[in-house]
Amino acid sequence: MSTWIRQSHRWLSMAFTLTVSANFVAMTRGEPPVWIVYAPLPPLFLLLLTGLYMFVLPYAAKWRGAREAAGAE
Repeated sequence: MSTWIRQSHRWLSMAFTLTVSANFVAMTRGEPPVWIVYAPLPPLFLLLLTGLYMFVLPYAAKWRGAREAAGAE
């Protein structure tokens, strides 16, 4: 599961970068359509979720290890 989330995070970051780039290109040509302005938000939200998961993983492993060590005594 962790590998899948890391890979998804990488692909989402590429999608986010492309949508932000498209947004800037559209802005140089005048008023961009609303869907282009809001296109970066779904990948950004998913990046937030996967990034928070990866951030918490080391702390969860420490907590899980400490709990198992206390149960073994």
